[in-house]
Amino acid sequence: MSYFFQLVVSGIVVGSIYALSALGFVLIYKSSRVLNIAHGQIIAAGAFITYALTVWVGIPIYIAFLASMVITFFLAMSVERVFLRRLIGEPIISVIMVTIGLMSILDGLIYLTPFGTENFSFPHFLPETPITFAGISVSWTQMVGVITTFAMIGGFSWFFKKSTLGISMRAVSDDQLASMSIGISVPRVFGLAWAMAGLSAAAAGAIIGNITGINFDTLHAFGIIVFPVVILGGLDSILGAVVAGIIMGLIQQFASGYLDGNWGLNGTGEVMPYIVLLVILLFKPHGLFGIHEIERV
Repeated sequence: MSYFFQLVVSGIVVGSIYALSALGFVLIYKSSRVLNIAHGQIIAAGAFITYALTVWVGIPIYIAFLASMVITFFLAMSVERVFLRRLIGEPIISVIMVTIGLMSILDGLIYLTPFGTENFSFPHFLPETPITFAGISVSWTQMVGVITTFAMIGGFSWFFKKSTLGISMRAVSDDQLASMSIGISVPRVFGLAWAMAGLSAAAAGAIIGNITGINFDTLHAFGIIVFPVVILGGLDSILGAVVAGIIMGLIQQFASGYLDGNWGLNGTGEVMPYIVLLVILLFKPHGLFGIHEIERV
């Protein structure tokens, strides 16, 4: 029975990291209806900046973590300002193609640095002995990652529900023309959405890098891995990202724990989330918490 609960704990840990990674997609889509294909590269950039500040510059890792979030905040805002600001009002397919091009550009730039071809690890800063209770263990790195994830998700949820700026971003998401008519700056909202997505991406990158090590292929792959999470939860729902992340994490861990190695099956942890996603979307095509918009014609 302890093996079952160990898989539950592992699923929650993995799922919370998926949720934090998916948050960047949700923040941008919630405000601008744009799906950022290059989000995985921004996650990787957050991890690399944290490592560079910690190991190469010598800044304590906690301060480096916060500094990387600030740097990625402005980096993502600059990306929106340079590449996407001029596309406001253009067909959505044009915007998506630009984010695909941006993904290739960032790939090329990162491969020019040592981070593109080598593996790195953060220095140990937490106790290496795992927390163990009733035969279930979780590492300190995973525990800190889960706490950080839920703290950030709670902060973003409060921001969108209670703050004036968050309500303005929700208004822009609902109707850009109506928002402009009451004085809301749509370009400013778009820039802020990208900046906040960069903030969450830096946190996700640092947490993933601490757990799995810093490898570019692994980090930017998270931009693709969390697609099922984003779609399952609903593209514009923060709560949906959390619930879907936990569901996907649990499915992945249980599939790997109980199916791999039996009946000639292997790699089910990578396949099962997509199978479940397809089944659920047959009945709820807008995801579990996505808004089903009805247009009168």
